[in-house]
This record gives sequence, C-alpha cells and structure tokens, in this order.
Amino acid sequence: MSAPETGDDAPRFEATLGTSDHEAFALADRLGDGPVVLAFFPGAFTPPCTNEMVALQERLGDFEEAGATLLGVSADSPFSQGAFRDEHGIEFDLVSDMAGDAIRAYGLEMDIAELGLYGIANRAVFVLDADGAVTYRWIADDPTNEPDYGALLDAVEAA
Repeated sequence: MSAPETGDDAPRFEATLGTSDHEAFALADRLGDGPVVLAFFPGAFTPPCTNEMVALQERLGDFEEAGATLLGVSADSPFSQGAFRDEHGIEFDLVSDMAGDAIRAYGLEMDIAELGLYGIANRAVFVLDADGAVTYRWIADDPTNEPDYGALLDAVEAA
C-alpha cells in the first residue's frame, strides 16, 4: 500500500498499547476530540528514535495546548515500548504494531537488513483531523532524519 495523501481518510487500525498490560488500542477511539498525531518510528532504544520521541515529549505541552493527541507507533513489543517510555520519561502513548497492520496500511514498511530489522516502520508523521482525514504528512527520505517539529506543531494548530 502507499501512504495516505493529505485529504485522504487515514487508515484505521487496531493494535496494543506499549505497556505491560497489553491494553487494546483502536485509532477510531482516539478520533473526534481534536487532531491526532501519529509518529511512526523504526525502533525503540535506537539513537534517532530516542531523539525523536524525546523531542516530541519536550513539546508535549504545546501539542496538548493545541488539543492534539500524540501517539508513537512502532513494531516494537509492548514490553519494549513500556521500558522505553519509562527510561525516557515519555508521557504520551506508544502503540505496538508487532503485526505490522498499521505500518503496512500507511505504506511505511521497510527493512534494514544490515541491522537484522525486517517489517519495521519508516520514520513518518501524520496529522489527522477530528474526522480522521490526513491534514499533514511527512515521510523520511532516510529513517535517521527527524521531522521539522515547528512545521508539525503548525500543522496541528491548523488541523
């Protein structure tokens, strides 16, 4: 599948929250109140992903002030994501997409064979409006790149 474009309805998906409790997650349950930011990342505990999730955490207040729900999505296990959140003080939800359903639905599946990583998410950020339409998308040309956080916050405020 290819990644949804601006104006498209965002693919809905179900997965597991990144906690040791294995709580069910459904994107549809998060829509309706305000913008939703889906920040796909290749893997917890890697330097670029740590930098990105910490940078988003540092701006969490700005996202919340804009009425947005911030979600990180990766193929990591819920246990790994929970440890990652604890270690780095991440207060927003991480979504474990071990089955890769969301990653494939958003056209982000990639392999980094030299690291033994297969079926992981490319780094990407989508902003969805309250109805679930894509209002902003950024997909990394290189998974070590990070998004422009100022442009992302502008997109959230405009959603």
